[in-house]
Amino acid sequence: MSRDPRIDDYIAKAQPFAQDILSHVRERVHAVLPGVQEDIKWRMPAYLVGGKLVLITAAFKEHVELKFWRGPELGEAAENTKFTSAGDLPSDAELGRLIREAAELAKSAPAPRKAKSGPKGATAIHPDFAAALAREPKARVVFDSFSPSAQRDYLEWIADAKQDSTRQKRIATALEWIGEGKRRNWKYEK
Repeated sequence: MSRDPRIDDYIAKAQPFAQDILSHVRERVHAVLPGVQEDIKWRMPAYLVGGKLVLITAAFKEHVELKFWRGPELGEAAENTKFTSAGDLPSDAELGRLIREAAELAKSAPAPRKAKSGPKGATAIHPDFAAALAREPKARVVFDSFSPSAQRDYLEWIADAKQDSTRQKRIATALEWIGEGKRRNWKYEK
């Protein structure tokens, strides 16, 4: 059983209630996963199998958190991970099951990636802004030449106005800037 002295130091510096929790979890990890590697990741004790992260433990002022690296795939039991005493921990059998399953997930295929969101949809043009652009053909041509994101900056800025008076001021400012070929955040461009 290889023990990392940095984890010994981490546990020794934790609050007394946290020391009990951290020590108990550490013992369960070693009992369930012979040959587990210990390390410090993000300044917290971490347990790895074959170089793959399984579990991180973190002590705070009033609680300890267990973060199973692939927790969402383990279900609800792995999501409730804040503890204030060793008595709050799941039973040894349940904790062992979670550790084993987390280790199997770590050894298996990579974690599923979150689906990328598609491109943002077109933002609707406020009727007052559309009318103002219709009265200013030069500004309309410049506005139409902007990229979709540059157009969206103006459209969202105008749509986000809570009062009509604010919206009218923003429309006037937008027309002036667009007429000069400036994007919404032109002040910050280099």
